[in-house]
Amino acid sequence: MRNDQAHAETAEVVEGRELAKGNAGQQNRVRTQSRAALSHALDRVRQAAKESGKRLTALWHHVYSIDRLREAYYSLNHDAAPGVDGQTWATYGEQLETNLRDLVDRLKRGAYHAPPVERVYIPKADGRQRPIGKPTLEDKIVQRATVEVLNAIYETEFLGFSYGARPGRSPHHALDAVTVGIEKRNINWVLDADIRGFYDAIDHEWLVKFIEHRIGDQRVVRHIRKWLKAGVLEDGHWRQQAEGTPQGGSASPLLANLYLHYVFDLWAAQWRRRHARGEVIIVRYCDDFIVGFQHKDDAEQFLSDLRERFYRFYLELHPEKTRLIEFGRWASERRQRRGQGKPETFDFLGFTHMCSTTKRGKFTVRRCTIAKRLRKKLQEVKQTLRERMHWPIEKLGAWLTRVVVGHYRYYGVPRNMGRLRVFRECILRYWCRILRRRSQRHRMTWQRMYQLATQWLPEPYIMHPYPAQRLRVTTQGKSPVR
Repeated sequence: MRNDQAHAETAEVVEGRELAKGNAGQQNRVRTQSRAALSHALDRVRQAAKESGKRLTALWHHVYSIDRLREAYYSLNHDAAPGVDGQTWATYGEQLETNLRDLVDRLKRGAYHAPPVERVYIPKADGRQRPIGKPTLEDKIVQRATVEVLNAIYETEFLGFSYGARPGRSPHHALDAVTVGIEKRNINWVLDADIRGFYDAIDHEWLVKFIEHRIGDQRVVRHIRKWLKAGVLEDGHWRQQAEGTPQGGSASPLLANLYLHYVFDLWAAQWRRRHARGEVIIVRYCDDFIVGFQHKDDAEQFLSDLRERFYRFYLELHPEKTRLIEFGRWASERRQRRGQGKPETFDFLGFTHMCSTTKRGKFTVRRCTIAKRLRKKLQEVKQTLRERMHWPIEKLGAWLTRVVVGHYRYYGVPRNMGRLRVFRECILRYWCRILRRRSQRHRMTWQRMYQLATQWLPEPYIMHPYPAQRLRVTTQGKSPVR
């Protein structure tokens, strides 16, 4: 009987449950029950944030809950690259409960030290390098748990036209909001703005002030300061950052979103109410935002005031990538009368937006894959095909299926079928060329390639509904852009 009891206790530790007192079968909580308890706890935080406009002072115990940390661990990418400590998801999980209890103890005592973030660079579409941080696995766990608690508060604060890094919102919701706003409202001018080096320009002191506006628990604030001061490790050399948040961790998108909430969102909403003569739509996804105006003088005044606003908070609009263009229902007709040609286009979240008409002659905003991104993706696939030239056809075909389907899932929007077909046809040509290079006496005919394409390269298809259709469901009659 003692052996059975010992075996039950051992099983409880391995399965991640607290040791029961008395009957283990009746008192142990399974993970689903744990999730329900965590959800109820966040509901209380969310309700407190809604009811009182005051600062919330008792939050840290929600973060260092062992159940929340465990759920944060399981929600991480199992195959992600390790940080500076070299620890992977699998190795940390070998003694998960022991590691989590030790982490809880350090968080509770304030003895947790945020390790530096290893910095790597990935190429951008314009040829520049984007810095990405690789936090340690334990830091990812703490960040994920902290973000989950803070989201319960700030989701009651963030405005409706903010879409980036928010639960239940995606880039396609922001894209739909832009399209519907321009098509349904009286919009004639569009501000296509770009913030120069936003993630590296965030001022730490202003960010902490913004956090303290709603968070009165100094343990939470102190921990965020630790993240900001942890610094980065680049080529083996540690460097402290006086400003900016390293991209790559779970906390970075929320902190960046919070910074722009106070610097841009609240100010822009107030500007629209107080100064705009005509209609104004605003859509922001992280540091990318589109603002549409009915009148040109409103647009010019907004841009001038925005530059001054950003200057106060150490931000700057990119002079070459920030444009005010004539765009909308009457843009083509007006520009034609002035002899200026077709309306200009703007890029947003991977799509080029252009003025167009439906088959019935009704104005619409057409979205197609940005040409530069399409070429860049095709070059990546072409290079990978060369590296995997001698893979078996079945294995290579399965990989290409994932590539093509993944492309359709993001870029498969209405009226973008032409660019989807171009993507598939280029993939097919690259694949045929690689297969023929396997041998000097190739036998790969186009008839055989079409058979392979039928098996492994799905025909293009539209994944997403029309913008007005999706927003009608998700916003339930509320404006997605105001």
